[in-house]
Amino acid sequence: MNGFINFLKPPGMTSHDAVSFIRKQLKVKKAGHTGTLDPGVAGVLPICVGKATRLAEYLLARPKSYRAEITLGVATDTQDAYGRVLSEKDCSHISEEEFQKVFYSFLGSIKQVPPMTSAVRSGGVRLYELARRGIEIERKPREVTIYRLNILRKEWKLPYPKVIFDVVCSKGTYIRTLCHDIGEKLGVGAYLSFLIRTQTGSFHINDAWTGEEITSSVMIEKYNFLLPMQEGISFIPVITVDAGKAEDLIHGKSIILPRNEYNTNKMYQITDPYNRLIAVGKVFSQKEHIYFFKPSKVFG
Repeated sequence: MNGFINFLKPPGMTSHDAVSFIRKQLKVKKAGHTGTLDPGVAGVLPICVGKATRLAEYLLARPKSYRAEITLGVATDTQDAYGRVLSEKDCSHISEEEFQKVFYSFLGSIKQVPPMTSAVRSGGVRLYELARRGIEIERKPREVTIYRLNILRKEWKLPYPKVIFDVVCSKGTYIRTLCHDIGEKLGVGAYLSFLIRTQTGSFHINDAWTGEEITSSVMIEKYNFLLPMQEGISFIPVITVDAGKAEDLIHGKSIILPRNEYNTNKMYQITDPYNRLIAVGKVFSQKEHIYFFKPSKVFG
């Protein structure tokens, strides 16, 4: 059994628990997720099964989309609603226009300091494990990218205005830290009061399956929630080759590609005439208009 599951993780479940649930339902040993979601956060958690686990690295690097709510005027030690309140400040002097100016200033490449409640490792220990022991250490800022920000609704009511927004960001971005940093820049503090992941790569929340739906399908031996491996990496362009070339790839050989124009050093997926994923790798050229494909992962 190989493929991807667009799993809708509920709040309260860890990403590890989500993978364990899928292993138990499908009675498989090989399964993994493609990017941790905090236990309190719901949303899209793509899970790879069988050979698809070898494709997880490509999904991990894809942009993530979230819907979030920021509450101004309150700062917490976890930067979200689960933490201890550190400060409460008056927001009456902050206008909606000033908020928008600061909010959109976070578009593009920014630096974030990972929160102590994150899963980042320091000296082999995860930060949240140190935080549980009451230990706080200095963390180096990390560069992340905010590709898109869009304000959906503002509840500009004192003492603590709230704003709901959509964000598309790079791997490793902390939305709670984004909210915290917006509050710091405004001088009043802020925390993340709601978060749901709406998309990872080509996996969208509108097509996600709940645990209950998966359980019901498995009971009637219907596995339409398990997507083919190539659908999980649909952002990687496809080259279809004949059965002979597919066989060469299965045996680890490089092949000459059908005459066409290809981008060298770009990742491609190779499928056979039956639309089965054979390999993922890069194209290179030794002579003009003669292109070779060198597999980095083979799935025959």
